[in-house]
Amino acid sequence: MDNNLTKTIKKRIDFAVEALRKNRFEAHYIPTNEELLSRVSELIPPGCTCSTGGSVTLTETGIRQYLESSSNFTYFDRFAPGIDLDEVNRKALTCDIYLSSTNAITLDGKLYNMDGRANRVAAICYGPKKLIIVAGYNKIVTDISAARLRNREICAPANALRLGYKVPCGAAGICQDCKADQRMCSQELITGWQSVPGRICVFILGEQYGY
Repeated sequence: MDNNLTKTIKKRIDFAVEALRKNRFEAHYIPTNEELLSRVSELIPPGCTCSTGGSVTLTETGIRQYLESSSNFTYFDRFAPGIDLDEVNRKALTCDIYLSSTNAITLDGKLYNMDGRANRVAAICYGPKKLIIVAGYNKIVTDISAARLRNREICAPANALRLGYKVPCGAAGICQDCKADQRMCSQELITGWQSVPGRICVFILGEQYGY
């Protein structure tokens, strides 16, 4: 990557991290994937319970694989063969640690997320004692309007293709504001100022991950 672009991206990450901290998130820039895995493992104590959303980022960074392979804690695995997904999602709402990515991070220190069934946004709002949010720098946007546009143009269409959902955005490549049975954009969440400081820890990576 061009050195000037690298410097620009780093400044953008630093700006987002500082804005999140002003809103009482715990927020950090993580330059490498190796450091990310080390930092995440430090936040998951032995004997705890944890779960995740259906995140591409967690798979690409190896976090999901780490959770599946560790015997130090109880992992409610939404991807386990034959699993009752509704049951896992309900357990996730009361677990100790919940891990996810986010659809967007704004430069004024907010997280933006859109869900279909709301299991992920519900966990972000309330329930798990600690949230770990992992995002590539590609998730950083200017404001909520830009976050909504990112969801319409990138997140929803890409996830529709990944999941094999029969929704118009998968075919068109952009949101059609559909009324499909498998619509993924039903529950919108904007997470700003934190009443419980540090409950949500955000790691922003110096590389692109996820949608």
